[in-house]
Amino acid sequence: MNHFNRLALMASMASALLLGACSSTPVAPVAAAPVAMAPTATATAQAPAPAPKLATPAPVSKAELAAFLDPANPLSRDKSVYFDFDQYSVKPEGQRVLEMHGKYLADHAGVKIKVEGNADEQGGAEYNLALGQKRADAVVKVLKVFGVKDTQMEAVSFGKEKPKALGHDESSRAQNRRVDLDYPAK
Repeated sequence: MNHFNRLALMASMASALLLGACSSTPVAPVAAAPVAMAPTATATAQAPAPAPKLATPAPVSKAELAAFLDPANPLSRDKSVYFDFDQYSVKPEGQRVLEMHGKYLADHAGVKIKVEGNADEQGGAEYNLALGQKRADAVVKVLKVFGVKDTQMEAVSFGKEKPKALGHDESSRAQNRRVDLDYPAK
């Protein structure tokens, strides 16, 4: 191998190393590509080197997506319980949602949630904070019936500070009288 070919080979290897060092993912070692040589008077006829075989990547294992993170799962879609005006009793349609979440949480003792109580815009800030807390506490009580442990739940109140709907009509207010079950983002 003459001096020019050695320099070309070293330059291509140095480039590959530099590019690999900048990558955030591991890079498989790059085999040096054959360098085309200009024919010289003293060069002998050589057969081209066979192309290097590329490694087949290992199959990527899919980690199982938690049910509460899967958009196709009802646990991900139905995470709110709604209340009547100035009330903190869980309605029958809320019982269905809480039963689903309660059974899931009882079967997955390592999963923790925040039970977030909310109120509509009517009433004072202190009153709505207290009402939101009563709603969150009522939901916690129902979840316990299904076997959810106290250590899995934290009840908090946002009062009227975290509205779901921004309107000032009854439809918007009804959406804001709720408790949201907030699962951890993984």
